[in-house]
Amino acid sequence: MDVLAVSHRSRIVKNDDKGLFGVRGTGDTSGFGGLVRSRPLAAVVPTPPPYGGYFDEVVETLTDLVDPESVHAVVVDRGELTIHVDRDHIAQVCRAMRDDEGLRFELCNSVSGVDYPDQEARFHVVYQLTSMTYRRTVRLEVSVSLADPHVPSVTEVYPTADWQERETYDMFGVVFDGHPNLTRILMPDDWEGYPQRKDYPLGGIPVEYKNDAEIAPPDERRAYK
Repeated sequence: MDVLAVSHRSRIVKNDDKGLFGVRGTGDTSGFGGLVRSRPLAAVVPTPPPYGGYFDEVVETLTDLVDPESVHAVVVDRGELTIHVDRDHIAQVCRAMRDDEGLRFELCNSVSGVDYPDQEARFHVVYQLTSMTYRRTVRLEVSVSLADPHVPSVTEVYPTADWQERETYDMFGVVFDGHPNLTRILMPDDWEGYPQRKDYPLGGIPVEYKNDAEIAPPDERRAYK
């Protein structure tokens, strides 16, 4: 029976994808065989205000400072605040989050990517911000499509985003316009593809430091019982 649930980002999901641990009858040693995982099917479901705690103050202050079209949705789930932002306004929103005396989110802890291949805007870029002044945290999120995977860089606002944007580019192929040196950071410069995209092959990639060695695809690996 299909089970409807709400994911950690408050998307409607349907538990119909099988994989991970518990695989039987195959040589797949990666673990992508038995566990049922939640698969996002619908768009973001906003949380209606009031949001509780300091969340209302943060959202009200931010929306007063930026273009009303900058914020697409506000989601509160599991005690965490996520603000979905229009990609063209992400730098403006980050600057307001950093500089306003009522917000003071001085630190960008991380910039990372997520791939939802069933969505039109499949690549989500996630910014974790911390206010050391007020001891608060917030998540910003923008989404882009495969056809137009461009997001403005926020390195001028948060210098810590420099290598983090490079890693997101390297793993997902999201292009951060205005980045001072957007090159690969983990993979070789001439590497083809983006390893953390969901459609990237799990195996069969030549191991360059071994003579003629190759990692077999998961379904061709030998399983030891």
